[in-house]
Amino acid sequence: MFKIVHAQFIAPGIKRFIIEAPRIARKQRPGQFVIIRICESGERIPLTIERSDPQNGTVNIVVQSMGKTTHLLNSLETGDSLLDIVGPLGKPSEIAHFGTVVAIGGGVGTAMAYPTAAAMKQAGNHVISIIGGRSKDLVILEREMREVSDSVFVTTDDGSYADKGLVTDKLRHLIDSGTRIDLVLAVGPIPMMRAVAEVTRKENIRTVVSLNPIMIDGTGMCGGCRVLVDGKSEFACVDGPEFEASRVDFDVLVQRNSMYRDAEKRSMENYRQELAAKKTAATSEPAVPCALEAK
Repeated sequence: MFKIVHAQFIAPGIKRFIIEAPRIARKQRPGQFVIIRICESGERIPLTIERSDPQNGTVNIVVQSMGKTTHLLNSLETGDSLLDIVGPLGKPSEIAHFGTVVAIGGGVGTAMAYPTAAAMKQAGNHVISIIGGRSKDLVILEREMREVSDSVFVTTDDGSYADKGLVTDKLRHLIDSGTRIDLVLAVGPIPMMRAVAEVTRKENIRTVVSLNPIMIDGTGMCGGCRVLVDGKSEFACVDGPEFEASRVDFDVLVQRNSMYRDAEKRSMENYRQELAAKKTAATSEPAVPCALEAK
């Protein structure tokens, strides 16, 4: 069991967990991830490590409630435990002195862009960060990104904070204004990463995206995280999760990630019904996530 030493919502539906995992904390490198399991029969989900603290033996993960498992996870509090946490998995980010690096984080993707942006800064790069969200309350880790960046631009879809627009609008502005960019790292929703790739491909700017496909074992054995890169099958868990954006077939990625959408919706609806029934039957009992495992 892996104890949660701190859990706190940092935005609506987005929670940061600090988890005791000494061996992972010692070995983790930027860009790597873990696979967690809450309960014995629970789903295995990959989550990028936001940061690690080798001295205290902890790792941070940031989770957005999207489906049943992430809702269950975000119901856990300080003092609770996870059944399994496996990692660090995946290839670390390529960290070197490139020159000017633009780190782009969309929504919860900012938590994944953060460790690589920090490492790029330590490697002597000039780091420009662009972070975005649908609205002000969904912009996360702005303070942390400012700590590791030479400049930070924030965009919101609805204009409720900073610049109204998309992260690609700000990227386009930087390019058009003559900013030299040697490398772009983009992490976020698939449409955002694809849009970034389209912008930078025309400018011949090397761009790396961090993919988060459906994943099961994290060792390349199950093939669940297969992605098409340069027309060849690669496995995000062992060959990635970072790939050259211009080589990724985003159409195939979207198609594979939507394969279980109907099943995920049914599972989430069943979970909500079970949770409501449980609250009605025993309002004095605390919610016990493992009693609501996937069927």
